[in-house]
Amino acid sequence: MRLPARRLLPLTALTAASTLLTGCFTGDGTASAGAEGTRVRVAMMQPPRSGLSPLSDDAFKLSRWSTAETLVKLDAEGDAEPALATSWRQNGRTWTFEIRDGVTFHDGTRLDADAVVRSLTRAATAAPKPRILDGVDLTAKAAGARTVTVTTAAEDPLVPQRLSSPQLSILAARAYDGRTVNPVGAGTGPFELTQVNGTSSATLDRYDAYWGGRAKAPGIDVRFVPDGTARAAALRSGEADIVEAVPVSQAALLDADLVTEVPMPRTNTLYLNTAKGAFEDAGLRAAAREAVDAASIVKGVYEGRADLAEGLLGPALPWAAGLREPVTRAKAGNPAGRSITLGTFTDRAELPEVAAALQQQLQKAGFTVRLEVREYAAIEADALSGAFDAFLLSRATVLDSGDPAAYLYSDFASDGSFNLSRFTDRSVDAALRKAGATPTGDARRRAVIAAEAAVLAADAAVPLLHERVIQGDAPGVVGAAHDPRERELVTAATYVE
Repeated sequence: MRLPARRLLPLTALTAASTLLTGCFTGDGTASAGAEGTRVRVAMMQPPRSGLSPLSDDAFKLSRWSTAETLVKLDAEGDAEPALATSWRQNGRTWTFEIRDGVTFHDGTRLDADAVVRSLTRAATAAPKPRILDGVDLTAKAAGARTVTVTTAAEDPLVPQRLSSPQLSILAARAYDGRTVNPVGAGTGPFELTQVNGTSSATLDRYDAYWGGRAKAPGIDVRFVPDGTARAAALRSGEADIVEAVPVSQAALLDADLVTEVPMPRTNTLYLNTAKGAFEDAGLRAAAREAVDAASIVKGVYEGRADLAEGLLGPALPWAAGLREPVTRAKAGNPAGRSITLGTFTDRAELPEVAAALQQQLQKAGFTVRLEVREYAAIEADALSGAFDAFLLSRATVLDSGDPAAYLYSDFASDGSFNLSRFTDRSVDAALRKAGATPTGDARRRAVIAAEAAVLAADAAVPLLHERVIQGDAPGVVGAAHDPRERELVTAATYVE
């Protein structure tokens, strides 16, 4: 039963929010206002895991704060449009990009072809590479003061979309002084990252020389608050202006006009370890798939605020359902007496509860299930190394390029950098390569769905549901982005009245 929208949160939750947020925002919980307006206070879910390096998933924080920018951005349909590059053209394996004039980095240096080449080369030669470059050999060269050529080993129709990934942000030379990449004072966006306090907070100030026009807010104060109840309480108590990833369990406790819900390309997926243990057996993978009752999880855990998965790609890609055909799978084996370890993380508030429901469902089918739950930063390495028999993940399916082929390759190719299933299959690899090489349009979409079917046929992963963005905006917040791709949050147009 859904609770009334205006029910007060427990005092303990409000106290937790105050404890977590004080120190970044003003001590009395009010917004910090200067002569030129009010700073935007943001409560973020996950703290930085890699020092805000743009070569990691931390890049999406830089993008959501509008401090780091890319050559290309994506429109609502996922098509490429100009950003730091004003135009581009293709000639076989080589794409030529014209670089925007009049852009300066936050340290005052100018954007030119050499700066672009430096950033792209650092990403292309990183170990590991940013996942948007999985399976892609990319070389960038200056062809003039404001012209850059990008050449790939094989003809790649998605180069502009790839270059929209926040992991390929263009930063000033100062960011690359040493082995790590430090984005402080090195972006080109409307807000300059001026201070990072470990995994607790970050501060950004308006960059008045921004090429796209002066931002409306004087700055952004960010606090990292992994606890979902505390984030929601911070919105209710007035200690935060924008709260990302409001837990489903908390959404009903907030006034309806403070909450925005947007379907997003994010799937809750149970990855099964195909390399060792119980799920090396295709029949036991099939047994796990048949044991899962995702509909009860959507109804019970998500209170109906999610969409039941028919595949890895959800309603945020409306073309997927119409192209999908029935998949032939292995018959279920007998799991009686087989012990498995199921892992997940606490950073997304619903996942521990989903994992507990899965534990019960799998045990009912005959498995013996041990559940292991930690913060994501403390569990990712074990998940990638194959330490779990099954791992529950909330996974963005078009986060990087606006196209799902990169996600499918990263997660299910033999050499994919995020292959939690430890999955290796030559026919699937071939389907993934075909999807990645097919020109954009209907043919590519059909190839993507064929690759999805190949993965599902092997039961390397069991898709459960597709999430929705639930974001909280306090009264007085104007122009906050509600982005299903989770690339934008505070933009130059965002301010607090």
